[in-house]
Amino acid sequence: MEPIIIVLIILVVLVFIALIKTIQVIPQASAAIVERFGRYTRTLNAGLNIVVPFIDSIRNRIDLREQVVPFPPQPVITQDNLVVNIDTVIYYQVTDARAATYEVASYIQAIEQLTVTTLRNIIGGMDLERTLTSREEINAALRGVLDEATGKWGIRVNRVELKAIEPPTSIQDSMEKQMRADRDKRAAILTAEGIRQSQILTAEGEKQSAILRAEGEAKAAALRAEGEAQAVRTVFEAIHAGDPDQKLLSYQYLQMLPKIAEGDANKLWIVPSEIGDALKGLSGAMGNFGAMGGGSGNGGTPGGSGGGTERREKPSITD
Repeated sequence: MEPIIIVLIILVVLVFIALIKTIQVIPQASAAIVERFGRYTRTLNAGLNIVVPFIDSIRNRIDLREQVVPFPPQPVITQDNLVVNIDTVIYYQVTDARAATYEVASYIQAIEQLTVTTLRNIIGGMDLERTLTSREEINAALRGVLDEATGKWGIRVNRVELKAIEPPTSIQDSMEKQMRADRDKRAAILTAEGIRQSQILTAEGEKQSAILRAEGEAKAAALRAEGEAQAVRTVFEAIHAGDPDQKLLSYQYLQMLPKIAEGDANKLWIVPSEIGDALKGLSGAMGNFGAMGGGSGNGGTPGGSGGGTERREKPSITD
């Protein structure tokens, strides 16, 4: 009985192992490659799958989700013979598990080497300045080359990003100095422009102020002249309306003589000859007034007749 029990136990174990080998559970977003006697048979998708135990074997399990692989810095020489270190990140996804298994030995290593060689070809045609400012161009070129080359491997490259572009230390120092000089230059230009604008505004303000002041003075002079003309017209009209005689005019002239003679510079002044006749009449009137008052005296007045003018010199006082 004991040999039969042992055989039964062995059979149970073999059946259990066969069941384990027969039933294959594949997780979501994964695939498995099945080989039969070393030859590709089929690809197992996510879920419960049945295989022939001890005949079919699982060659490889592949994750179908998008993968992110960073590559270490790679030295690349630019067109102007400068060495820069470039870090890259690749976003890829396996679209064909069979091709990713049989078309390339290690698609990760293949993508890395292809990225390095493509970078060297692209950067080799650019100088340092263009390399630092053309990330989008480099990314697009890398993605185009990688997507074309990895298509037959069952790989789709979704994105290629440059993490960092590091030029040599000496170049970084020179770039910092240049940037500092450019900032100082821009600051000086802005300061000079501000001073220039301020001076222009100040000059414009002074110009407008002078124009307004001149216009004000011109208007004031015009108003003064107009007032003086109006005053002359008013005086003339008043005199004309009063119809003054020669005696009144002579009297007014005599009152103005002291004002005419004021000042040391007035050495010579002119008396119209017509004033003589007026003064004769005024002298007669004054004589009649004196006679009426009972006084005595001669009312002689200087004068002369004729057309011309008389020149009288102001007496000068000397010690």
